[in-house]
Amino acid sequence: MRQLEAIKKITALVLFAIILLGRPYSANAIRIKDITDVGGVRGNMLVGYGLVIGLAGTGDKTGTRFTTQSLSNMLSRMGLTADPEKIKIKNVAAVMVTAELPPFATPGTRIDVTLSSLGDAKTLQGGTLLMTPLKGPNQTVYAVAQGAISVGGFIAGPEEDRIQVNHTTVGRISGGAIVERGIESGFDRKETIAFTLHHPDFTTATRVVDAINLGLRDITNKIGEEGRPPLAYAPDSATVSVTVPDAYKGRVVEFMARIERLSVDVDFPAKIVVNERAGTIVMGSEVKILDVAIAHGNLTIEVKTEKQVSQPPPLSAGITQEVPQTETVVTDEPIPLLVLKGGPTIDTLVKGLNTLGVSPRDLISILQAIKAAGALQAELEII
Repeated sequence: MRQLEAIKKITALVLFAIILLGRPYSANAIRIKDITDVGGVRGNMLVGYGLVIGLAGTGDKTGTRFTTQSLSNMLSRMGLTADPEKIKIKNVAAVMVTAELPPFATPGTRIDVTLSSLGDAKTLQGGTLLMTPLKGPNQTVYAVAQGAISVGGFIAGPEEDRIQVNHTTVGRISGGAIVERGIESGFDRKETIAFTLHHPDFTTATRVVDAINLGLRDITNKIGEEGRPPLAYAPDSATVSVTVPDAYKGRVVEFMARIERLSVDVDFPAKIVVNERAGTIVMGSEVKILDVAIAHGNLTIEVKTEKQVSQPPPLSAGITQEVPQTETVVTDEPIPLLVLKGGPTIDTLVKGLNTLGVSPRDLISILQAIKAAGALQAELEII
């Protein structure tokens, strides 16, 4: 019985190993949908001016003339006459309402809105936004907002001993606007689709092209037989243009679903980002350092490049290679000495410096000096 269970476990492990070996994996493999934007598929900004009522004496002051005038105009449209000079507006605040109309939004779709005080109101807590039309840049109304406001803070206590938590003059209404008019995109009638990379890169753009042409072989082979150009090509480092084949005319959404699932090995430049205020350093694995010697305070660093030949065993059909050797040596001398051997990467340098207890701020200074000397083969960005 035990032997049978052991055989089952071994069989399961072998099958699992076969599955892993049969599916190539890359640490940088990311779906196309996660690294690109689709041309023509974007949101549109909306803005409107409105009034918030129901505030407990925390609204705009009487001297805020645009608030009193807006309230007077609103009352007049309802058949009431009110003198703007005599209106008390402690419970009313003028606000700007902003929202984003998502792509392919249709009438009836609800979207979130953000309200920001335009006058000198103390807080929008407990207020209700009156019906406010939201317009696009062309002055066309695309949505209407209204509802109770949610403020992520509060004000409590008397004027002389007030307690305030978070920002109280900005609020939000979840699903507070209803779309009244959609934007015609004609996406399903497109003949060419443009994918824009979030981070333009020639290598990544080429890999996206290859992934699309290889992932849609059932389509690209037919196109090749007819002597047509490939399905996808990259006109520059930021754009990949894909032709919609005849088989998917009128079914562009289905065609997009096939492309979005494809994975690509993303390439990125050697770069180090340094935040001096917080002492934070973020670096990529492709950063390399040339031979250099550094003295920083009581610390001495020497970076050397040495190679060791790796000879394969006889009759192994192997290839003789030069393997970089990395060695970190810390001595007991009065001035600490750190020796890095091999074609060192930034990871090697940082690990060696950590053994000496170098602080992040000292490391930032060292990286800046190495970059100034021309030995740091990477872009150093300080934010």
